[in-house]
Amino acid sequence: MKFTDSDLFGVYVAPISLMMVAAWLIVIALRTLAGRYGLLRFVWHPALFLFSVYIIVLSSIVLIEAG
Repeated sequence: MKFTDSDLFGVYVAPISLMMVAAWLIVIALRTLAGRYGLLRFVWHPALFLFSVYIIVLSSIVLIEAG
């Protein structure tokens, strides 16, 4: 699949920026669930863990879109 710019209200946006926003929204939902069930207390460095989850989600979205 070819990545092409998206027209967002008359402004052309790179496809990676839309994927970054989608990954960010997914990580927010996962962080809310993890906070609700107290799963982040088992992590050594929560901010580093959430950043790693963001990178994993973003690369998964990119791989799914490229395939």
